[in-house]
Amino acid sequence: MVRDGYFYGFGFIAAAVLVFLVTGRWTWAVVPILLACFFLWFFRDPKRPVPAEAGLVVSPADGKITEVTRIQTPAGERIRLSIFLSVFDVHVNRSPIAGTVREVRYQKGKHLNALSSDCAEKNEQNIVTVQGDEFDVTFSQIAGLLARRIVFRFKVGDFMERGERVGLIKFGSRVDVILPGHAHVRVALGHRVKGGASVLADIHPPQDEPSLDVLQESFA
Repeated sequence: MVRDGYFYGFGFIAAAVLVFLVTGRWTWAVVPILLACFFLWFFRDPKRPVPAEAGLVVSPADGKITEVTRIQTPAGERIRLSIFLSVFDVHVNRSPIAGTVREVRYQKGKHLNALSSDCAEKNEQNIVTVQGDEFDVTFSQIAGLLARRIVFRFKVGDFMERGERVGLIKFGSRVDVILPGHAHVRVALGHRVKGGASVLADIHPPQDEPSLDVLQESFA
């Protein structure tokens, strides 16, 4: 469990005991007890089997794939995958690849609904670029309508293992993953993924990869 879970959970348990001592009725303590149970459950941090095959990109978050699209960046064409996390998903984030943290950039912003098309540009977020042996992957921890705190525990120059826990976003949120343009995407819209365990894509030399259009047709 994430440390925050103990803070919130035991805090509400203490509140429930206080209510009982003051009122003498456990029925009045039901609400703080239920809230304690929710927070202890919400901040769960399950172990995950991390795929070991070379060239794989794993999901940095639990949730639902809400976007698979090509975008233009100053570095050229890239593929963006968006993962929406509801309050029922595990909110611990993990590194999508093994590599060195090349850049960490925090961006202040709004708290639009994480399903909004504008949230990727306008919302509060933490943007991390990880440099692997053959390619780099960028992922953004994007705060949603309810999220008010983004946690990232590494700094530039640190090495992260694939699937390693790197932080979390509290409550409903979104994580975007920016892949090289030649990545072989293995997920499609509507797919549910698990952080550290689900493979989003594999990346090999460009000449060996099918196009994103062909891959999306295969899911149709």
